[in-house]
Amino acid sequence: MSGAQYAVTARFDLKPEGVEGFDALAQWRIEQAAANEPGLVGYAVHRVDGEPLARVFYEIYRDETAFKEHRATEQTAEFGRRHVPFVQGPPRIEFLNVLFSANGLAPRP
Repeated sequence: MSGAQYAVTARFDLKPEGVEGFDALAQWRIEQAAANEPGLVGYAVHRVDGEPLARVFYEIYRDETAFKEHRATEQTAEFGRRHVPFVQGPPRIEFLNVLFSANGLAPRP
Protein backbone atom coordinates (compact mmCIF):
# COMPACT_ATOMS: atom_id res chain seq x y z
CA MET A 1 0.00 0.00 0.00
CA SER A 2 1.38 3.38 -0.89
CA GLY A 3 0.22 6.95 -0.93
CA ALA A 4 -1.12 9.18 1.76
CA GLN A 5 -4.02 7.55 3.55
CA TYR A 6 -6.63 9.63 5.33
CA ALA A 7 -7.90 8.29 8.66
CA VAL A 8 -10.87 9.28 10.78
CA THR A 9 -12.38 8.08 14.05
CA ALA A 10 -15.90 8.78 15.24
CA ARG A 11 -16.97 7.90 18.78
CA PHE A 12 -20.67 7.42 19.51
CA ASP A 13 -22.06 7.17 23.04
CA LEU A 14 -25.23 5.11 22.89
CA LYS A 15 -28.44 5.18 24.87
CA PRO A 16 -28.91 1.86 26.75
CA GLU A 17 -32.02 1.15 24.70
CA GLY A 18 -30.23 2.09 21.47
CA VAL A 19 -27.45 -0.50 21.40
CA GLU A 20 -29.18 -3.13 19.27
CA GLY A 21 -30.55 -0.62 16.76
CA PHE A 22 -27.26 1.25 16.47
CA ASP A 23 -25.22 -1.91 16.01
CA ALA A 24 -27.54 -3.13 13.24
CA LEU A 25 -27.34 0.26 11.53
CA ALA A 26 -23.54 0.37 11.87
CA GLN A 27 -23.26 -3.11 10.33
CA TRP A 28 -25.43 -1.97 7.42
CA ARG A 29 -23.23 1.11 6.94
CA ILE A 30 -20.04 -0.97 6.90
CA GLU A 31 -21.53 -3.33 4.31
CA GLN A 32 -22.63 -0.40 2.13
CA ALA A 33 -19.20 1.21 2.30
CA ALA A 34 -17.41 -2.04 1.45
CA ALA A 35 -19.66 -2.59 -1.58
CA ASN A 36 -19.77 0.95 -2.95
CA GLU A 37 -16.67 2.93 -1.98
CA PRO A 38 -13.54 2.02 -3.95
CA GLY A 39 -11.44 4.60 -2.05
CA LEU A 40 -12.02 2.82 1.23
CA VAL A 41 -8.91 1.12 2.64
CA GLY A 42 -10.35 -0.04 5.97
CA TYR A 43 -13.52 0.55 7.97
CA ALA A 44 -14.37 -1.04 11.32
CA VAL A 45 -16.71 -0.43 14.23
CA HIS A 46 -15.27 -1.17 17.67
CA ARG A 47 -16.69 -1.62 21.16
CA VAL A 48 -14.69 0.18 23.83
CA ASP A 49 -13.42 -2.07 26.63
CA GLY A 50 -15.15 -1.21 29.88
CA GLU A 51 -17.65 1.12 28.17
CA PRO A 52 -20.49 -1.03 26.84
CA LEU A 53 -22.37 1.98 25.46
CA ALA A 54 -19.44 3.34 23.41
CA ARG A 55 -18.75 2.58 19.76
CA VAL A 56 -15.82 3.87 17.72
CA PHE A 57 -15.72 3.89 13.94
CA TYR A 58 -12.18 3.64 12.57
CA GLU A 59 -11.96 4.57 8.91
CA ILE A 60 -9.02 4.68 6.52
CA TYR A 61 -9.37 6.09 3.02
CA ARG A 62 -7.00 6.11 0.07
CA ASP A 63 -6.76 9.90 0.40
CA GLU A 64 -8.77 12.94 1.44
CA THR A 65 -10.69 12.90 -1.85
CA ALA A 66 -11.92 9.36 -1.11
CA PHE A 67 -13.06 10.52 2.32
CA LYS A 68 -14.97 13.42 0.76
CA GLU A 69 -16.58 10.97 -1.66
CA HIS A 70 -17.59 8.82 1.32
CA ARG A 71 -19.16 11.84 3.05
CA ALA A 72 -21.14 12.64 -0.12
CA THR A 73 -22.82 9.22 -0.44
CA GLU A 74 -26.52 8.74 0.18
CA GLN A 75 -25.61 5.93 2.61
CA THR A 76 -23.65 8.37 4.78
CA ALA A 77 -26.57 10.81 4.75
CA GLU A 78 -28.98 8.00 5.64
CA PHE A 79 -26.76 6.84 8.51
CA GLY A 80 -26.64 10.45 9.70
CA ARG A 81 -30.43 10.60 9.82
CA ARG A 82 -31.07 7.14 11.23
CA HIS A 83 -28.50 6.98 14.07
CA VAL A 84 -29.86 9.94 16.03
CA PRO A 85 -32.47 8.06 18.14
CA PHE A 86 -29.83 5.59 19.34
CA VAL A 87 -27.19 8.01 20.65
CA GLN A 88 -26.79 10.37 23.59
CA GLY A 89 -25.44 13.26 21.52
CA PRO A 90 -23.28 14.07 18.54
CA PRO A 91 -20.27 11.87 17.79
CA ARG A 92 -16.74 12.92 18.62
CA ILE A 93 -14.96 12.97 15.27
CA GLU A 94 -11.18 13.12 14.97
CA PHE A 95 -9.09 13.40 11.81
CA LEU A 96 -5.79 11.54 12.09
CA ASN A 97 -2.38 12.16 10.54
CA VAL A 98 0.06 9.24 10.44
CA LEU A 99 3.40 10.04 12.07
CA PHE A 100 4.86 6.52 12.10
CA SER A 101 3.41 3.27 10.82
CA ALA A 102 3.86 -0.35 9.88
CA ASN A 103 2.24 -2.41 7.15
CA GLY A 104 2.06 0.34 4.55
CA LEU A 105 0.14 3.16 6.21
CA ALA A 106 1.81 6.19 4.74
CA PRO A 107 2.21 9.63 6.35
CA ARG A 108 0.40 12.47 4.62
CA PRO A 109 2.71 15.10 3.13
